[in-house]
Amino acid sequence: IGFIFTNDDIGEVRAVIDENRVDAPARVGAIAERDVIVPPGPTGCDPGQTQWFQALNVPTKINRGQIEISSEVFLIKKGEPVGGSEAALLQKLNIKPFSYGLVLTKVYDNGALFEAKVLDITEDDMKQKFYNACRNMASACIAAGYPTLVSL
Repeated sequence: IGFIFTNDDIGEVRAVIDENRVDAPARVGAIAERDVIVPPGPTGCDPGQTQWFQALNVPTKINRGQIEISSEVFLIKKGEPVGGSEAALLQKLNIKPFSYGLVLTKVYDNGALFEAKVLDITEDDMKQKFYNACRNMASACIAAGYPTLVSL
């Protein structure tokens, strides 16, 4: 838990926070923050390690003196713990699927506490909400037979 105090635009501060996330390797027992998929392609491993990949059910072939993964492999599902073999495979392939950094969860502004997702609202979103509200008000006024400026 931490607090960030600023007089700057909160959206810009969140952008700086998001830019400073650090890639991290998968650790045994860590909960996957997203699905991890190993892409096809060369691994840089010598052909003597083919059995290791086969034990993990990773489809491979030998190409130009090195092991190549022949098709995409779905390795870890989001929300599940990382196993030892998955972590070892990702480390061997030098894949860092996760990231660490600050996560903005709440925004305190002028005495009110908001969810961080309010920072995702754009001016176009606000215009669309306003137009929809006017349209609904006009529909209700017309249905009630009560003329207003909105329904004219």
